[in-house]
Amino acid sequence: MLALDDVSMNFGGVAALRNVTFAMDEGETLGLIGPNGAGKTTLFNVISGVLTPSAGRLEFAGKPLGKAANWRRARQGIGRTFQIPQPMHELTVRENLMVAQRFGAGRTDGRRIDEILDLLDLTAKQHIDAAHGLALTEQKALEVGKALAVEPRLLMLDEVLGGLETATKRAFGQTLQRVRERYGLTMIVIEHDIETIKTLCPRVVVLNFGELIADGTPDEVFNDARVIRSYTGDSAA
Repeated sequence: MLALDDVSMNFGGVAALRNVTFAMDEGETLGLIGPNGAGKTTLFNVISGVLTPSAGRLEFAGKPLGKAANWRRARQGIGRTFQIPQPMHELTVRENLMVAQRFGAGRTDGRRIDEILDLLDLTAKQHIDAAHGLALTEQKALEVGKALAVEPRLLMLDEVLGGLETATKRAFGQTLQRVRERYGLTMIVIEHDIETIKTLCPRVVVLNFGELIADGTPDEVFNDARVIRSYTGDSAA
């Protein structure tokens, strides 16, 4: 489904990504973790077309992505959220989804919008001003909804559970599992909460200073000395 080969991203003299290589199968859910500044969001930006990598090759569904713009990648089936919810001002929740769908899918489909609203428990809020009338959990749900509106095959979630209380996070995680099953999605999840990663992601990739330092099951990764050092500076668990 997705393959990265020696992908690097430089900002002047700073290497944000260094020769990152991994591949994902269709239907897989991958956790992407690492300390702050490790390059996780930069990698999302490269995959989604917000940034053009300095070097390396990306393929999606067997075809090279090249320098395709972000809207073209959306129409190829790549959807993503952002760390900070970004509702479109002066538009309702439903209108936000419709604009996202027009951008990513090139059309509007009211039945798909209805289904997304129902899955994310936003139906009752669909006519509310999205920028001012939603609680944090609902803002996060709308971020996911906008990504789903582009009809993705690959859904990339950038700390979508960040800032939520434990019980709310657990419930939202269950919603994400239902979404994945409903649409048969491949998913990449950036998340700092270990329990969330263990619950959602059978496989985890770890970045540190832009380098891929581990790739395996959650138990393998969280017991890897390199991963422990990246977070604590100590090789002891």
